[in-house]
Amino acid sequence: MAQTDHPDDPIATLEDVSVTYDDGTSFVLDGVSLHVERGEILGIVGESGSGKSMLASSLLDAVPDPGYLSGSITYRSDDETIDVLELGQSELRSLRWEEISMVFQGAMSSFNPTMRIRDHFIETIDAHDGNVQAGMDRARQLLADLYLDPDRVLESFPHELSGGMQQRALIALSLVLDPELLVMDEPTAALDLLMQQSILLLLRELQEKYELTMIFITHDLALVGALADRLAVMYAFDIVELAPKQQLLSNPSHPYTRALLNSTPNLQAPLAQMRPIEGQSPAPINVPSGCSYNPRCPLATEECRTTDPPMDAPAPEHSVACFYWEKAQYEIELNYATEQSGGDYS
Repeated sequence: MAQTDHPDDPIATLEDVSVTYDDGTSFVLDGVSLHVERGEILGIVGESGSGKSMLASSLLDAVPDPGYLSGSITYRSDDETIDVLELGQSELRSLRWEEISMVFQGAMSSFNPTMRIRDHFIETIDAHDGNVQAGMDRARQLLADLYLDPDRVLESFPHELSGGMQQRALIALSLVLDPELLVMDEPTAALDLLMQQSILLLLRELQEKYELTMIFITHDLALVGALADRLAVMYAFDIVELAPKQQLLSNPSHPYTRALLNSTPNLQAPLAQMRPIEGQSPAPINVPSGCSYNPRCPLATEECRTTDPPMDAPAPEHSVACFYWEKAQYEIELNYATEQSGGDYS
C-alpha cells in the first residue's frame, strides 16, 4: 500500500511490512507503510485481531516463530539510521531496551513473581552493561514522576502492588535505559476507568519531560483519542485511515472509521444511538479480495470487491484507503459529536 504520511523528522519508518504464517498464505500484517514522527504520540486503534499487536512486535523484530517478517523497518537515532531487520541478536538486544522499549498489556505477566521490583530494574540495567547506581537513581526518579513511593515499590514483590501501581512500575522499568521510542500495547486494558485516565495524564507528562516519542495501541478509540496527536485506524491487518486526532474524530473519511466511532460508548449520547458494526472482521486465512472491509460496508460496489483501494488524501496529513470516502462523509452519518469523546490530555 502507498505511504500514508510524509513527516519532516521520522524516528521510525515502516515500508510494505508484512507478517505471514503457513508458508505465506496467512497474513497477520499486510503491507503496512507508516512513518512515526519524532516527539509525537501516535495512537493505533482497531478491533481485536486487526494486527495492532503484530505491528508493535514488528517494530522490534520480535515476531514469534514461525511468523515471517518482510518489508523494510528503519529506526533513526540522533546520529544514524538503523535497518532493524538487518541487526544481529546482540544489536537487537540493545535496540529493544536502549532505543525502543515496549510496555505490554497486563503488568503482572511481565514481572517475575519471585523477584522484588528492585531486582527487575537491576537485572535490566546490568544486562545492558549500564551503571547500576546511575540507573537506579533514574529508576527512583521515574517512579516518583509516576507518583509512586520509590522505596516502597522497589522493595515490594509484584503481587504486593495494586494493578495500577504494577502498570506504572512497568512503565518506569521500560524507561530506565532512556529509550527514544516507547511502544505501549493495550497498557491500561486491565485497569478501571479512573486509573486509565490517571495513567494517560502521567504519560503525557512523561512524554513532555523526557522528550519521548510514543505509540499507544488500543481497541478503545475514546481512550487513545484523549492522548494521541495522530490516529491510525487498522482493519484486516493494514492501516485504512491516518490523520491528526481532531481531524479524524471530527471528520472521519473511511466507512469503517465512521462505523467504529458510532459504536463507541459516549456519555454525551443516548445508548440507543450506538450502532454496532454488523458482521465480523476477517480471519488471516480468509481476507476478502479488493477492499477488505467490503463485506461489511454499506457503500461497497463491484469495484470495492475486486480492487484494493489506494491511499487517497481528503486533506493535508489525512490519508484514507477508500474509493468512496467523499460519499461516506455524507451518507454514513455520525450519531453524535465524536470530537467530544474522551478527555484531552495535551
